[in-house]
Amino acid sequence: MHDDRTLVEARLRRVLDERIRPAVYPRSVPLDVTVWHAPGEPVPVAEGLAAVGEPVAAGAAWGAPWGTSWFRVTATVPPEWAGLTVEALIDLGFDENLPGFQCEGLVYRPDGTPVKGINPNNQWVRVGSPVAGGEEVCLHVEAASNPVVLEHWPMRFLPTPLGDLDTAGSEPQYRLARMDLAVFDEEVWRLVMDLEVLGELMAELPVESGRRWEILRAVERALDAVDLQDVNATAAAARERLTDVLASPAVPSAHRISAVGHAHIDSAWLWPLRETVRKVARTAANMTALLDDEPDFVFAMSQAQQWAWIKEHRPEVWDRVKAAVAEGRFVPTGGMWVESDTNMPGSEAMARQFVHGKRFFLDEFGIENDEAWLPDTFGFAAGLPQIIKAAGSKWLLTQKISWSRTNRFPHHTFQWEGIDGTRVFTHFPPVDTYTCAVTGRELAHAAASFREKGAARHSLAPTGWGDGGGGTTREMIAKAARVRDLEGSPTVTWETPGDFFRKAEAEYSEPPVWVGELYLELHRATLTSQAATKQGNRRSEHLLREAELWAATAAVRTGFPYPHDELDRIWKTVLLHQFHDILPGSSIAWVHREARATYARIAAELEAVVDAAQRALAGEGTLPLVFNGAPHARDGVPAGGAAEAVVEGTTLVTPGTDGGHVLDNGLLRVAVDARGLVVSAYDADADREAIAPGRPANLLQLHPDLPNMWDAWDVDAFYRNAVTDLTGADSVVPGDDGRSVRVVRSFGASGVTQVLTLPPGERRLVVDTEVDWHETEKFLKLAFPLDVHAERYASETQFGHHYRPTHTNTSWESAKFEACNHRFVHVGEPGWGVALVNDSTYGHDVTRTTDAADGGAGRGTTTTVRASLLRAPRYPDPETDQGVHRFRHALVVGADIGDAVREGWRLNLPERSLTGAAEVAPLVSVDRDAVVVTAVKLADDAGGDVVVRLHEAHGGRVRATLTAGFDVAEVTVTDLLERPLAEDTGSADGTDAPVSHVDGNRIALRLRPFELVTLRLRRA
Repeated sequence: MHDDRTLVEARLRRVLDERIRPAVYPRSVPLDVTVWHAPGEPVPVAEGLAAVGEPVAAGAAWGAPWGTSWFRVTATVPPEWAGLTVEALIDLGFDENLPGFQCEGLVYRPDGTPVKGINPNNQWVRVGSPVAGGEEVCLHVEAASNPVVLEHWPMRFLPTPLGDLDTAGSEPQYRLARMDLAVFDEEVWRLVMDLEVLGELMAELPVESGRRWEILRAVERALDAVDLQDVNATAAAARERLTDVLASPAVPSAHRISAVGHAHIDSAWLWPLRETVRKVARTAANMTALLDDEPDFVFAMSQAQQWAWIKEHRPEVWDRVKAAVAEGRFVPTGGMWVESDTNMPGSEAMARQFVHGKRFFLDEFGIENDEAWLPDTFGFAAGLPQIIKAAGSKWLLTQKISWSRTNRFPHHTFQWEGIDGTRVFTHFPPVDTYTCAVTGRELAHAAASFREKGAARHSLAPTGWGDGGGGTTREMIAKAARVRDLEGSPTVTWETPGDFFRKAEAEYSEPPVWVGELYLELHRATLTSQAATKQGNRRSEHLLREAELWAATAAVRTGFPYPHDELDRIWKTVLLHQFHDILPGSSIAWVHREARATYARIAAELEAVVDAAQRALAGEGTLPLVFNGAPHARDGVPAGGAAEAVVEGTTLVTPGTDGGHVLDNGLLRVAVDARGLVVSAYDADADREAIAPGRPANLLQLHPDLPNMWDAWDVDAFYRNAVTDLTGADSVVPGDDGRSVRVVRSFGASGVTQVLTLPPGERRLVVDTEVDWHETEKFLKLAFPLDVHAERYASETQFGHHYRPTHTNTSWESAKFEACNHRFVHVGEPGWGVALVNDSTYGHDVTRTTDAADGGAGRGTTTTVRASLLRAPRYPDPETDQGVHRFRHALVVGADIGDAVREGWRLNLPERSLTGAAEVAPLVSVDRDAVVVTAVKLADDAGGDVVVRLHEAHGGRVRATLTAGFDVAEVTVTDLLERPLAEDTGSADGTDAPVSHVDGNRIALRLRPFELVTLRLRRA
């Protein structure tokens, strides 16, 4: 037989595009359209429905950036259409290549009932099936003219003013396209689906495959049956010729895909939060409508915040959602408040993501999620597995690791082990997208790339348009039906996430284990972009700790009214802003402008709570008190208590030999040269120098920073090829406080003022840096070359710390050239080390250098720690980080891990001073520094119990005693949601349980490395 394969394939493409698809709607009449443009922000639905619009026709320009226009479309169904299926076709000016990234609409009936959302791939609204003829049609469309901020192809990252309402202007963004009432020919539509599925499958099969040629000949026969001048009359005959190839079942060994209806909706990204509220409503309306039409379909939606938005803002959609949930087909998933970043949120914040997310689904539906659902998050911190487990969950799904640019992750299904040894069954969908459209290429890719072949054969495919929403389409469902059991294709079945995980876990009893963080080899700059957003998050986390601690203490001691509702609301606001495009700094200017204002408001509210609680505790008096909100005692003030501070020692500032200055407090002597650089930090007790030979510290370094793509997200390794050391100083003078040096520099269009302070009695140099930043496409680092030989370093993560190598032996290590820490980075040799602690930065790099390369004596390697301060990408926010920023770091010399932990907390929770009548004893205290209390609060159920969360922070086993400053009637070990765990939470005989015994208000603890424990203390 002659090879005419390419001829038939080309024929299929043309006939589909030019004849069959257009025949899906063979008859149409124009809709009558009026439009009313809402002034300012979106209006309530009732106001939009009542508004009187002006006539408008297809081709008319409409929609200022971020505006809302209400279209009213009307028509009369022609009598001759009686018995047919009729749909309204509403094209607002869509680009079919950009679903979720442009204009969208939500369709209402005149009585305010929502019908469905419309978007580029979902432009139809069913009017009737069948119609009687003569019906009057009236629909209202709440249309959002969201501007296109990102051109998808070719992908360009160009600065644009469209990312903020204040700068976007008023130029119309769109032109109305087709606005028709049309007959829908379902038989032709089904023929389109048949041919698309077979054509896509055929293209993925080997040319040598007999199955490919069987499909080719069947397609050829079907095309022969189509009358190109009367497609509608011949579609059924064409479909008959495809029956046999569509009925041939899959082979028994076919890969099995669980399709989960999905619409990953970024809670903010290239649109503001207020627009996400509407995106979620549109998508939910769409999906509930689709569930009514498709009995096999299952849709899953994550992010409790988005569910809460529907409940609050679109009650009419919420009613439909609740009904679909009750049927088990609209499924809450993920159990988190939002799909957050997991690298930067602190310990308690990461825990509260699950607390608030799971509790919402439990309260509203009685449903508890077993899975964490984070398809788009930019890597996963090593402390996360035990948080997932402590929340009562056991599975994790993500897709983003497939974006890594250097190394291919070796598993798709595996056990992920965290820093404490907790393991979580984890799945990365091999379809490599969280917006699967059930195309032949996607399904073939999933089957071919699945790394667990031979041991397992189940994978999951999140199916539906996402990012900006939209969800699953009827076309995706039609394709899934055809490949449910089709020879040559993986099998596809609609299932819930829980159904998939149960099957996957059952078939793969001994999956491989991955230990440590799941590092994304991409998007590393999200640890630095939008510094003010990151500072707002860090400050909010610590203020919430203080507000809960002091309010709980005051409630127990004085009857102070514990602000349950206020704290609940603020926590949810902070958690929302940890979404993986807000906290990482990758959203438009509007999002970050609002975030800065939100964090300022939160700070004021929490400061008021703290102040009121502390004043209630202190009483009226003149005794000078210092309140210590940190989990370790300092200056004679106990952790979680208040007393008169005792500071011993003095600091001297004397002239240096080179025109600089020397700070000396007897424990640490720091030499600052005439350039304002630290050239020595001498530990007197250890008789040891901390600064690497010939390499100054406190060195600001400026790099060019234009990544190849994803400006706010990425920093590429080549940024290190060029660097400017900022060594010129405008002035270097002693500070007014007698224990500091003040350094002023200028560079480019920017300026820096630093104050280097050596507190009395401490081996830490505090570096306060104020940057007036006006650079673009630059990366600012603060470097500390240290005379420490270290093959690994520790960086703090949730409920512990994680080690990374300092060398680059392999491509895996080399790829981690920018990584995340919380409050500290520690490098050390046995018995001695140095920590760099911070109050608001996350990104850093750690490298090794042979000191001979820098003029040293060649006696070994040194280690350089650099904190990432600022970037200046121009997309998606052209003014990223422009303005004044303040950072605080401390170089802690002679530090072990315990010192790093303590000083990190201390820097982030400064003392608070006021006068009162008497000292305040802690509500709870622990006798071992290795046990860190991360939260002291009253129980969320408002029953008055005290909840204490703590963990082992040094990485070793510890026995400790927690003492309550009140009479305790009962001690219960709970999960994060404050629900009792099984009595035996340890070994078979209970000897490994975290609580070994209770004696009155003294609770004996036995903790494993990094073990996380939540205790509920019932007051007597």
